[in-house]
Amino acid sequence: MDDPDASAKPVLMKTPLRLQSLLEDGLIDEVLGEIKSGKEADVFVVRAGGERRCAKVFKASQNRSFKQDVLYQEGRKVRNTRRARAMSRRTSYGQKEQEKLWVSAEVDALYNLSAAGVRVPQPIAFVDGVLLMELITDADGHIAPRLGDVVLDVAMAQCFHAQLIREVVRMLAAGLIHGDLSEFNILVDEQGPVIIDLPQAVNASANNSAAMLLVRDVDRLRHHFGRIVPELLETDYGKEIWARYAAGRLQPDSSMTGQYDPVHQDINLVHLMGIIDAAREEERERRERRQANATD
Repeated sequence: MDDPDASAKPVLMKTPLRLQSLLEDGLIDEVLGEIKSGKEADVFVVRAGGERRCAKVFKASQNRSFKQDVLYQEGRKVRNTRRARAMSRRTSYGQKEQEKLWVSAEVDALYNLSAAGVRVPQPIAFVDGVLLMELITDADGHIAPRLGDVVLDVAMAQCFHAQLIREVVRMLAAGLIHGDLSEFNILVDEQGPVIIDLPQAVNASANNSAAMLLVRDVDRLRHHFGRIVPELLETDYGKEIWARYAAGRLQPDSSMTGQYDPVHQDINLVHLMGIIDAAREEERERRERRQANATD
């Protein structure tokens, strides 16, 4: 990924309107360049108060396409009854309100997780659809790479996996689950992994799919690091973490073993884990079909 730092050759670019208003208000001093452009948001490097920062500019409702998956929306509170009715009826007004809820969920999650000590970009401000936050960089000051782009040896893979399990525990202890965690939304700075992209974060106590989403997040980490450290494929951190949470015994600093013993668990929890196993099998079959199609 190119690093649009101050030493790079200047490139003329049109400043987005939402960033222009932040420039005029003095919240940022300069737009240095674009990191990426996505369906939901564009991400820029800006200078503010003499420091390089990251500005995530959420797109206007007519120009974005959020994954309005009920799996993630469940448990998100809407106090205004008119909004709730419009959202349930999927009117144009309801669609806009649903998208606002999606954006606010990411902003709220970032603030809450940062306060809980989870390694996420430090939020600075959220103004007019722009989330201003810490820019994650490597030891040389370049934009930090994604985990999926980093070449790891066995020791580093073991270390990063352990760090991320600790972050998942801290997140759940704070009441949140990422919901779409993978090597594509984890950056790596000189201290290790930093979790990003939280629009689908769910409330662990209010979402009926919370256990499945937590286990799926952890399984993705297991599959990624298991390619380098095969013994990780035999672990079951996701179920262990959720069982500890369901029993009310999960703390931010809880240490995990990677082993899940269903013998001493509540019958309803064992049933839930059986449903998760079935979902795992479906996911495995989908991956195998994709791989087979890719080789045809």
